[in-house]
Amino acid sequence: MKTYIVGNWKLNFTVGEASIYLHKLLKALPNYRDIEVVVAPSAIALQPLSLQVDRHKMKLAAQNAFYRDYGAFTGETSFSQLRGLADYVIVGHSERRYILKEDDKMIQKKVAAALRNKISPILCIGETESERAFGETADIIRDQLVGGLAEVSDDDLDKVIIAYEPVWAISSTKAAKMASPDEIAEVVRLIQKTLKEIYGVKTAEKVPILFGGSVNSSNAGAYLTVPGINGLLVGGASLILNEFVDIIEIAKRVRS
Repeated sequence: MKTYIVGNWKLNFTVGEASIYLHKLLKALPNYRDIEVVVAPSAIALQPLSLQVDRHKMKLAAQNAFYRDYGAFTGETSFSQLRGLADYVIVGHSERRYILKEDDKMIQKKVAAALRNKISPILCIGETESERAFGETADIIRDQLVGGLAEVSDDDLDKVIIAYEPVWAISSTKAAKMASPDEIAEVVRLIQKTLKEIYGVKTAEKVPILFGGSVNSSNAGAYLTVPGINGLLVGGASLILNEFVDIIEIAKRVRS
C-alpha cells in the first residue's frame, strides 16, 4: 500500500499564487513510486492546475463537491464536473461538518457520488474535544464511519481513503492540542475493527487510513510510524513549500 501525503490548501492562494506554488513543488519533487502526493486547491484553481500538474509526480483533489450530478443548485460544483480534473475529493472535513453543518446523510451521498464518478473520496472522521472528554470518541467515530460508508459496496471500498482528523487537534481551532501516537493508534484500531465487521478482513485491509491534525515536519515522522497509519492529511503546513516537501521526504524515509 502506498503512503499518502495530502495537502489541503483550504481557502488560501489566488489562482496565480496556486499556480506558482505548484510549479515550485513539481520542481522540488522526484517521481515517487510508493508515495502518493496530493494537493487540494480551491475550486476556482482546480481547473487551471489540472492542466499544469504532472500526474506522474502528484495528483489533485477537490476540497468539496455536491452529491447531485446536475440540476438547479446555484453555486455548487458536481462530482461529474470534476471528472478529469481531480483524482480525489475530501468529504466530511470537520470544517464542513461543524461550520457548514453537513450531516452524515449528506456526507454519505457525497461519498456515493464520488465513487459513481470515478473519484476516490477521502472520508474525514473525528471527534470534538467535548465528545472526547465525555468518553464519546468510539461512538462518534463509529457513527461517522458507518454513516459515511453506508452506500459503499465491497467492490468499491478499496477506492476509499479514511482520514482520522480529531477536531481538538486541528491548529485552526482555538485550543488545539497535539494528539499522541497512543491516542491515534486507539482510534485506528477502532476504524480497522469497524471496517472488518462490515466488509470482512481482506476487504478492510485494503483501505488506507490517514491522520490529520496540526501535522508538520516536526511530528510527521512520529505520526507516520503509528501502526495502521498510511499517510497524512496536512493543513497549514502544506501552504509552506519547504515544510510540505520536508514532510514528503520524511514519509519516504519512514517507508525506507
